[in-house]
Amino acid sequence: MGSANNSNSAARKARIEEMRRAERSRERRNRALVVAASVVVVAGLVVGGVVLVDSRSDKKDTTASGDNGKHPGDATDKSSGDSGHFTTGKDGVRTWSGTLSRTHVTTRVTYPMHPPVGGNHNPVWADCNGDVYNQQLHDENAVHSLEHGAVWVTYTAKAAKADVEALAAKVKKTPYSLMSPYENQAAPLMLSAWGRQVTVKSATDPEVNKFFADFVQGPQTPEPGASCTGGVMK
Repeated sequence: MGSANNSNSAARKARIEEMRRAERSRERRNRALVVAASVVVVAGLVVGGVVLVDSRSDKKDTTASGDNGKHPGDATDKSSGDSGHFTTGKDGVRTWSGTLSRTHVTTRVTYPMHPPVGGNHNPVWADCNGDVYNQQLHDENAVHSLEHGAVWVTYTAKAAKADVEALAAKVKKTPYSLMSPYENQAAPLMLSAWGRQVTVKSATDPEVNKFFADFVQGPQTPEPGASCTGGVMK
């Protein structure tokens, strides 16, 4: 039994180290892309004036034809786009059975579950490289982190201080995880991933380690390996 646990621990450490190397590589690529993008932006400004004039003209034509310019999935769409419901497994993990939309929006979104486990979300993710926040996050940023394969630990004021501290220590050691207070949830301690959620009794609940092992960059991840840094900073 001990040998099997050691083997699983070694495999997990290797996977986390690989994710860290991939993250550093992505950051180097992103810096190069920023330089290239700056050149493109300068060129775009030259053309921008012409495009703006054409856009205003098109808008007038659209209004005249009765189209208000709003369409499903636009930034003004406050719906999460989700449909379905939770089903609960024998281990207590709830799985969303239905559609979880993935459109980027810049407005606040109304989700059918709290904390949300998916749906339309902000283009900018909340940093999730073992980040522990002391204030409640915007759902829309945290959902983007889940899309990248993060596990989100949330707690209410009713959670025991010792449990909050122990879970924070675990998150800080785990890439692709984040933690924040969340008052509008059904239990003091909850863990969420994209399309998955579980309530735990304490930081020592066996389901904590199992949920992390199953869903940090797990098979449910829509965008495995996507960045967990460079988003919303503390």
